[in-house]
Order: sequence, then C-alpha cells, then structure tokens
Amino acid sequence: MSDNLLKFQSRAEMSERCAGIDRGSSRQYSRILLQGDRMPKDSIVKLDEIRSRCQSCSLFELCMPMGLAEGDLDKLDKIIKRRRPVDKGEYLYRIGDPFVSVFAVRSGSLKTFTSTRDGRDQIISLHLPGELMGMDAISSNQHICSAMALETTSVCELPYERLEALSQEIPGLQHHLLSLMSEEIRHDQCHMTILARLPVDSRLASFLVNLSERYQARGFSSTEFNLSMSRSDIANLLGMAVETVSRLFTQFQDQGLLQVERKHIKILDNSGLQALHNRCGDLGDEEANKDDSSSNAS
Repeated sequence: MSDNLLKFQSRAEMSERCAGIDRGSSRQYSRILLQGDRMPKDSIVKLDEIRSRCQSCSLFELCMPMGLAEGDLDKLDKIIKRRRPVDKGEYLYRIGDPFVSVFAVRSGSLKTFTSTRDGRDQIISLHLPGELMGMDAISSNQHICSAMALETTSVCELPYERLEALSQEIPGLQHHLLSLMSEEIRHDQCHMTILARLPVDSRLASFLVNLSERYQARGFSSTEFNLSMSRSDIANLLGMAVETVSRLFTQFQDQGLLQVERKHIKILDNSGLQALHNRCGDLGDEEANKDDSSSNAS
C-alpha cells in the first residue's frame, strides 16, 4: 500500500472524528486536516487500526449498557456491522423498507421524517452520535419513517434478530433496549407538548437547550456547536415558518442570548435561554397550578 493511500486513510479517520459535531470553528477543522498532510510516516495508521472496536468507542456508554464483562463485549462486537459512511442527503433507510437492523450513530447526524399523502415531509427527530435508530420499526417489521444523513455520517449496524438473541445472554442488555425505547416515547410526547403549548420563541429556545445538553453528554462543548439542520428543517421540526426561525435567531442575538454565524451557534447567556425553555415537567406543573388557582377561586 502506498504512502499516499495510507495518508488518505489517516485523513479520513480525522474527518470522521470531526464530522457532525464541530468542537470549534471551521479554522480548527482545517488545521487538523493540514496537520494530516504533515504527518510523519511512523505515525500513519493502517486501515484495520481505524476500525475501532465496540469497547474502544467513546460513545459506547451512550448507546449500550454500562458494566458489561469483557466476554459480553466480544459477543456484542461480533454482531456489529460497520458500514461505509452515509453521505449527506443519502438515505439510511426509507419508509416501507423491511426492518432488519437497528443503527447506532457513531459520527455525524441524521433526520428522521415521514411523508403526508400530498407528498410533504414532516421531520420527526434529529439523531446525534451515541443514539440508536430504527427501533420504531420493531412492531410492524418495516420502517415507518425515513432516515437521511444531514452530513457525512458513520453508523454501526446491529442486526435485530442477533441483538434480540444476545439480549437473552447478556444481563442488562434487554433492559437497556427497553429503556431506550421508553426514552424515545418520552421524547416524542415532549415534542408534541412543545408544539401544542409553547410560543414560538420558547420552542426554539427548547430546541437549542436540548441540543446543548445532548452535546454536553457526548463530551463536547455545551455552549458552542454547529447546527447540521437547515433553517428550513428546524422550522419544519418546530412547526413554524422559516421566516419565523430566522427572525427568532436575530431576536436572540439582539437580546444577547446567542451569537450566530451561519450554522455556528455560541450560547452567550445560558440562564436567559433557560428562562425561555420549558421542560415537559414544567408544563405539567403550570397546568396543575392553573387547576389549583381555579379551585381556590371557586
């Protein structure tokens, strides 16, 4: 294998690490790639070293249960298929595709969406590294939504039949999968509540706070990140017009809450943003307080 090809593989590895969640500015990303050009021969890695095993993945604890024994990790690693990267705009799966596997996002991001009879798309969710996808297809044995990469994205594929069989052997795996399904249901319920109850500024604030917390859970900055979703996709997800999303970003900047440079977001006033943000439990408390007030008045 030539030195040029090995160097290309090293660059590809670093691109994968940077894909999806930008730890800094695009200038930092450029410097990483430039350093790859100057990498000495003795530090160039081989292709088989790039293929991280499950137990060495930095996102392992987010998508799989903690406390697995070494032998259990080996069993899990054997069933995982590491696919080629999914390019931006490419489908991971489509509505109606047979359900075969669930997918763990390693880098990058994807959106899931469904389509109405008149051909319009409705975005359901944004998926980040460390999250499992495709479990909503278990009951029907076919995918009920489509998943599309928002940027170059790497995923691990877990054939469901083998994963289900393995969950009988590994203590905690089945419970962990059920917990992930429960979390997905909770997320969907919260999203529906946000769309039905919150004003548009609180919807966008809740979206940004949610992203901030998810990035922090992955070891990245909670105050600076890139939006892989377009303004149009954000508007679709949050049930508002694109013009409203643009106006709110400008408003948040004028209020000193954010600094926005195209897709790069820097949170300047986290407390102010949190004040606009409503969690599902907060909405329930507000409703209870209203009921109490009505009872006292009568």
